[in-house]
Amino acid sequence: MNTYIPKETLTFFKKLAKNNNRDWFNENKPEFKTIEAKIKGAYNHLGELMNAHDQIEKIKIFRIYRDVRFSKNKLPYKTHFGGSFARKKPELRGGYYLHIQPNDESFIATGFWEPNKEDLFRIRKEFEMDDSEMRAILNDKNFKATWGGFVGDALKTAPKGFDKEHPAIDLIRRKQFIFTKKYSDKEVLSDNFIEDVNEAFKTIRPYFDYMSDVLTTNLNGESLL
Repeated sequence: MNTYIPKETLTFFKKLAKNNNRDWFNENKPEFKTIEAKIKGAYNHLGELMNAHDQIEKIKIFRIYRDVRFSKNKLPYKTHFGGSFARKKPELRGGYYLHIQPNDESFIATGFWEPNKEDLFRIRKEFEMDDSEMRAILNDKNFKATWGGFVGDALKTAPKGFDKEHPAIDLIRRKQFIFTKKYSDKEVLSDNFIEDVNEAFKTIRPYFDYMSDVLTTNLNGESLL
């Protein structure tokens, strides 16, 4: 199994960015398939490492082909690899994502991209009642050094039914609860990149434990499972 990101991955995507058309891609498809096989090996290796500290139910590497039906951008191919790591449902919430793209555009992301209406309301009510546990996680030195703070969309004002003067309004206003960490091309191509990503994902665990507990209980703390 391949346990690193091969250098030709970034080189190939740089060339594809300049030749994003079917003729060029079909001509170079054998090279792409060789790279893709190695990338799948690296993603699967990461999944194995993650299973030592989490329960990964499914690894999905997204296709290179872009869905251009409803997009203004009609280029047929993505110029990156993306893959997700799903946790065991329904008891474990949250997800992981690894994005490989040249020109220092690689990153990892984790958290909650699009919480459904019920989950979003439940999270906001938890913050309304008590935000101390979430603050402690966000302010942890190691956590902060790895992930920084939340990124993603937030409302400009308080959601309906919530007090805009509430001390936790900065958390309550959020629509997404995501963390990201960027990587340079040099870091991506280093021998220990996959191990470094695994360590970063391991650091998110207190946050996932907290959110999983919130999303699998009602406001009285009683299990919904």
